[in-house]
Amino acid sequence: MNTPVCVIVGPPGAGKTTVGQLVADALGVGFADADAEIEAVAGKPIPEIFIDDGEEHFRALERSAVATALDGFAGVLALGGGAILDAETRKRLVGHRVVYLSVELADAVHRVGLGAGRPLLALNPRATLKYLLDQRRPLYTEVATIVVSTDGRTPEEVAAEVTAALNSP
Repeated sequence: MNTPVCVIVGPPGAGKTTVGQLVADALGVGFADADAEIEAVAGKPIPEIFIDDGEEHFRALERSAVATALDGFAGVLALGGGAILDAETRKRLVGHRVVYLSVELADAVHRVGLGAGRPLLALNPRATLKYLLDQRRPLYTEVATIVVSTDGRTPEEVAAEVTAALNSP
């Protein structure tokens, strides 16, 4: 059974997709983004899933996409920021190499801007992002086997640290 080389988690603005692609390239493996898989299955962008079908439906699609990837994808897998809210997903992550890309509010706000295309940040992005960071940080820490701070760093610097951590025994 194939399993991911690593799973990348973190809040919006942490750089999961960008860093994940760089790490996958450095390791010579494929890259998958759970959110992209969800959009492919649903046939529409995540904001439309939220609007048309609701967050609960999106989370069910997310849970399924993550489970499928954890059981069969052999590259670097990036999860959506809220995937770790699901207890079943957190349980499935046990035994995997999980990289938590941490980011503080100032950098996250700078990176996500005003939340365009991010349904949970549509109203009062700064306050909502602060709430999400505070709410989710303990869950990211719970599932993580490697924690890398992204604040004030380029994606290349972060990817180099992640790659080095994955290559160390």
